[in-house]
Formats: sequence, structure tokens, C-alpha cells
Amino acid sequence: MKPETKTHVTTRTEFVEADGIRFAYRRFGEDGGIPLIFLQHFRGGLDHWDPLVTDGLAAGRPVILFDNAGVASSSGETPDTIEAMGDHAAAFIEAIGLTQLDVLGFSIGGCVAQALTLRHPDRVRRLVLVGTTPRAGQLEDRHPDVSEVAGHPVPTIEDFLFLFFEPSATSQRAGRAFWERRHKSTVDVDPPSSPQAALAQRTPLTEWAGVRGERFRDLASIQQPTLVVNGHHDIMLPTINFYILSQHIPAAQLTVYPDSGHGSLFQYPRLFVDEVSRLLDADPPFT
Repeated sequence: MKPETKTHVTTRTEFVEADGIRFAYRRFGEDGGIPLIFLQHFRGGLDHWDPLVTDGLAAGRPVILFDNAGVASSSGETPDTIEAMGDHAAAFIEAIGLTQLDVLGFSIGGCVAQALTLRHPDRVRRLVLVGTTPRAGQLEDRHPDVSEVAGHPVPTIEDFLFLFFEPSATSQRAGRAFWERRHKSTVDVDPPSSPQAALAQRTPLTEWAGVRGERFRDLASIQQPTLVVNGHHDIMLPTINFYILSQHIPAAQLTVYPDSGHGSLFQYPRLFVDEVSRLLDADPPFT
């Protein structure tokens, strides 16, 4: 009899040591194929992903959820730069014995995914960037209340609905459905990141916002086929940044979902899974 397939909800957390850090992670999905690692949003842990997204993508490949240093169940401290966070991710990848994988980065995880790809290009085969920004991106249209709400000690459903979804009835309804799916895990639940961890993550984000050398020049060095995804009105990391990413990454495709915001992948989970799967499975990509 074939063993029962592990899922987002049923998979237990494992740990691995690398660079003096005890990294928390979960691995599930099909055994064959190139593994896909998920890099999470600000303060987000293993149980902040949408099971429709993680299980949907795990149907065709191994999926790895991962807490970087200082986040949720992982030990250590968040470093001062996004590049150092990318190096931590590379150390984790090496520690679990992978030489190459696909990378999906959401929000600050998308910044880390860019740094990982630029600093360790041989590790990354294909790249998905969701709700994120390039170094020195444009933040002028960021909602003035974002920093305060994102820093609440215990984020509520109202906080998530404001930060991740549009005010429309359709988007808010999708946000509430996501919130229910996100809380399906009741065993071995990843603890929330502390307010101190949130403060620590602000430092690399602030540094990432600064210009270093010629603006956006590094993006041309990302040669991996890349899917860039966002909602049409992101109040956290303005949507204009996705056009910048798609313009400067040579092999990039841009998808913008309607009536949605920062959490567009949670509002359109099945569509998102289909598009990401096409990128990861097609040979050559985008066919």
C-alpha cells in the first residue's frame, strides 16, 4: 500500500544545523522533480502560507517551507542585510543536501530570493517573485499606516485584511477564506515571530531600500527564468516595483491580478499554482 502523502497540515517540523543556527523547516510533496523552496514574508513562519498554494505546488514536486534565522522556530538572529539573509538561506540549502532548486520568494522573502540568486546563482534554477521589490525600489505610494499595522505585537485578521487585500467585498471575502485556511494546522504549529524579530527584520529592509551603485543594475545578472507576480494595488510594496523587476530581469514574465493587493497569491491560489507550475514544469520555460 502506498504511504499516505504528507501535506502542509500533516507534515511535522524538522530542524537542521548550519552556520551555528538551528533552522526549522518542513518538506513534503512528490519525491521526484526539482525541489521548490518558499521564502516567507515579514515576520511570517511555516504556518503563514496558504495550504492551497503549498499543497497545490507540492502535487508536482518536493516543497520546502523554511524559517530563516531569528524567525519563529529557527534560532539565531536576523542579520543586518538582505544579502546576509540570502547567505543564511544558502547555508540551509546546503545543510539539507540540495545542490539546485527552484525558489519562490514573497515580500521580504522575494528580496532574499533575489540576493540568494545573485550571490549563489548555481543554486537557483528558476525563480518566482511575489509581492516584493528590487533594491532601491519605489516606496513613495506606500500606505502611511503600513509600518504601524505590520508592527502590531499580535497581528489580527483585520491587520491581514488591510495589509494583504483590497477593500472591495470580493477581495475581503477572499482574505477571510485565506485566514481560515491558514489556521488549519493545529498540531506542531510554528510559533509566531516575536515583536523583537519584527524590529530586527526592519533593519535589512531599510538597508535594502538604499541605492548601491547603479540603480537596478544587479537585476540584469539574474539569468534564471523568472515569474513576477503582484496584485494591481499593493499598499505595502507598490506595484510599480513589479514592472521594474520585469523590465530589468532579462527572462522575466509579469502577472498582475485584478482587484487584489500584496497577498494576491492567497486571493487567487489556484490560478497562481497553475502559473507557477507552468514556469517550473515547461522546458523550455514559458512554453
